[in-house]
Amino acid sequence: MSQKYSFLEQLLFPPTKVNKKKLHQASQQKTILITGASYGIGEACTRLLAAYDVHLILVARTASKLAVLKENLEDQKAQISLYPTDLTQAEEVEQLIQNIKNLPNGLDVLISNAGHSIKRPIQKSLERFHDFERTMGINYFAPVRLCLGLMPLLEKRNGQMINISAINVLLLPAPHWAAYQASKTAFDQWFRSVAIEMEAYGIQSTSLYLPLVRTRMIAPTKAYQKVPAMSPEHVAQLIVKCLYRPKRKWMPWWSIFGRLGSFLFRGPWEAFLPRFLKKDR
Repeated sequence: MSQKYSFLEQLLFPPTKVNKKKLHQASQQKTILITGASYGIGEACTRLLAAYDVHLILVARTASKLAVLKENLEDQKAQISLYPTDLTQAEEVEQLIQNIKNLPNGLDVLISNAGHSIKRPIQKSLERFHDFERTMGINYFAPVRLCLGLMPLLEKRNGQMINISAINVLLLPAPHWAAYQASKTAFDQWFRSVAIEMEAYGIQSTSLYLPLVRTRMIAPTKAYQKVPAMSPEHVAQLIVKCLYRPKRKWMPWWSIFGRLGSFLFRGPWEAFLPRFLKKDR
């Protein structure tokens, strides 16, 4: 992991050990599609898998960044194909789906990682409906469209879909995060429902409920600069481990306390916060 963990982060995020032999066996000659591949978790996952005999389909909006990433990994074993795509544009997503359908070896794994985060008080969002359209577009409609289009391919290969979610979809909603939390929760509910059906057709499903991750997504929020956060490389290890040891969900060991607190203290939380926010205006 390139990010050096503090003592507290080491406690909150125990190390993950990847069995390289098992990963090699599970991933050999597989075709793996990664959305949001140009930065953060997607980039870290790409760099980790590039050392194996896989075909990586890299999807992101920034074509130049994808090209640089591929160039940096030219000496690795993986075959890398680039598909610059704005996942908020239906036409581009449909074209991407058609391109994947035309691949000779089909698709084995879909890693749905692309996302967008917005923190903004509702009073400052009254004339910014597009914020909600953007977050729903990338966090909900895009992965739904991809899943619907690629599910037949995954079924043919007894494939796997891995959803990169957030732990806060399982906790009490927080002020200022309405656009982000609503969109992430929407897809989480959709995916959890569909996962039951997918598994009946031989498609494995995994949801990773992540805490804060030290990526550019949280960079604009100054309050997060000194808050414990996982490294993208650590998350990548969790993702690839699911390739040889599939599980329906992963979440931090301490999340049970957060979920319990959300259940027990919903009343005080909702009673206290409005007063605090009113004073803070």
